Amino acid sequence: MITNPNLRLLAAVLLMFMTIASFTMMAIAGRYVSDELDTFEIMMYRSFIGFILILSFTIMTKRFHTIQIAFLRDHFLRNVFHFSAQNLWFYAITVIPLVQVFALEFTVPIWILILSPFFLGEVVTRPRAIAAILGFIGILIITRPDAETLNTGTIAAGLAALGFAGSIMLTKGLTRKQNTLSILLIMTVMQLVFGVLCAGYDFDIAGLSKTNYIWVITIGVAGLMAHLCLTTALSLAPTTVVSPIDFLRLPVIAVVGYLLFGETVDQYLVYGVILICVGNYVNVLAERSGISRATS
Repeated sequence: MITNPNLRLLAAVLLMFMTIASFTMMAIAGRYVSDELDTFEIMMYRSFIGFILILSFTIMTKRFHTIQIAFLRDHFLRNVFHFSAQNLWFYAITVIPLVQVFALEFTVPIWILILSPFFLGEVVTRPRAIAAILGFIGILIITRPDAETLNTGTIAAGLAALGFAGSIMLTKGLTRKQNTLSILLIMTVMQLVFGVLCAGYDFDIAGLSKTNYIWVITIGVAGLMAHLCLTTALSLAPTTVVSPIDFLRLPVIAVVGYLLFGETVDQYLVYGVILICVGNYVNVLAERSGISRATS
């Protein structure tokens, strides 16, 4: 446990850079592997790798006694949301620029603000309302929903963000009743079953070539690392420190998309991203202010 405030801050910053690198690597691997695997097969292999990693960790740390197999209906609903969202995300990164997918993914906090009063009973404050409005305008600018600019990729990325928001809200409820290790282990088992059923409904599951072994392992490891690093960073430093660093994901993936796949960024995407980031940051500052007042 790090007690020195400066070291905690430094560790949080380094972990956020690892988070950005992990999300970026997962997107790159997903783009390359999609030539041979469909999204269901990607999720099946990813869930298998995640299950092996989490099971190995549980065995090595002798924490089997902490695993709680309960609230399976809640887990099922949460994993339906997450599995669906992750499939849509993997599809979106193959048909639209990576930076556009990441930009729409940043609307997850906006969707949570909109939906939390209905599902979590949380109050919509003025800063939250402003953040939601700015984020929604940003979505409209990025997608420009008309017959010429709206396509399956942007729809998939937008629905993925909505699915991730639902998954996060359901996870929040589960964390009040179960430990994180139980949630992760049940998640990988359920999503592995979902992946096998969806990928194998036609009795034709694609195998892995030598190259795809590397990309699939990258997806599995990077996916777990991204969420582990992000969660740990939030435990070490305030959200007001962590969130602005996370926004670096957008310029990083824009550069990666340009260098590896020849993708370009137009002015509409830039304007939309700015509004979404401002909306998120307004909410972060408001939440931080509220916590400060509550503890003072």
